[in-house]
Amino acid sequence: MDVVVKDNVALEKDIVILGIETSCDETSAAVLRNGRELLSHIISSQVKTHQKFGGVVPEVASREHILHLQGVVEEALKEAKIDFKDLAGIAVTYGPGLVGSLLVGVAGAKAMAYGAGIPLLGINHLEGHIYANFLSDPELKFPLLALLVSGGHTHLVYFENHGQYEVLGRTRDDAAGEALDKIARALDLGYPGGPYIEKAALKGDPQAFDFPRAMLEPGSLDFSFSGVKSAVLNTLNTARMKGITLKVEDVAASFQEAIVDVLVRKTILALEKTKAPTLVLAGGVAANTLLRERLTEVAQEQGVYFTYPPPVLCTDNGAMIAVAGYYHYLTQDYAPWDLNAVPGLNLA
Repeated sequence: MDVVVKDNVALEKDIVILGIETSCDETSAAVLRNGRELLSHIISSQVKTHQKFGGVVPEVASREHILHLQGVVEEALKEAKIDFKDLAGIAVTYGPGLVGSLLVGVAGAKAMAYGAGIPLLGINHLEGHIYANFLSDPELKFPLLALLVSGGHTHLVYFENHGQYEVLGRTRDDAAGEALDKIARALDLGYPGGPYIEKAALKGDPQAFDFPRAMLEPGSLDFSFSGVKSAVLNTLNTARMKGITLKVEDVAASFQEAIVDVLVRKTILALEKTKAPTLVLAGGVAANTLLRERLTEVAQEQGVYFTYPPPVLCTDNGAMIAVAGYYHYLTQDYAPWDLNAVPGLNLA
């Protein structure tokens, strides 16, 4: 077999990684060759299953993963026209996320990797979201600043290089995506909340309500969205008690404006602090059009290169885990066979 040498490590010429993602309510598998070529990408979504509950039910999610994981992996391999013998390693999300969902993916990946006699690669779900940018923009250069905005997390992370990063700020309470879900539920818009809030906001006035923006201490890069969430809920409850009908679209637009405003202002502070020449956006909320537009304006004003993944790579997916796994594989950062799910895993 032909080999190449990278960082003094001999590697197969074609490095094919299977990525598995089961941290919440998406069962996904993807096959990636040489960190760039996506040979297959399969996602089995549980959104419709959980919509009737208004959110993800952990027990239901884990059962769905058990039912679909094997089929999703088989379909990914079939579409890629490869077998387990062609894989260099198997990457899997081991945290953070729902413990039952994570356990299904970790157990499955361990069995597959052990049976195939190939390395197991444990991937932090948050790292995976950021690394989705390396799939959509393979020429991405370091150093870079990443704004990660998802249902459970809001982070600002500075990357010097692969595996060398510093968390500059994180949410102290509700994440942006979590707040969007809760307000969408309060407005009877639907689940998941982000897309419904965005759709309603298109017909609303973002200046109709002056919802608070929590900037915290001077210079802080942490986030807090519980205050704006409570302000919206209080506005809705007060109007209900007084028999006043509020325009849902105006509430949605004003709430989205407050969320995006804080995200953008904190990002500007982080860019000024780090002098990073590149900015990347990641996570489910990265699909929000207003956020992308505002950050595009900031990047142009600051002379910074800005990029973000397509919507399919913003939500939970196996492709982002595969690309993160590829870079772990290059440095032989393999997971032990006793790898376990860590639902509260931090991006240290």
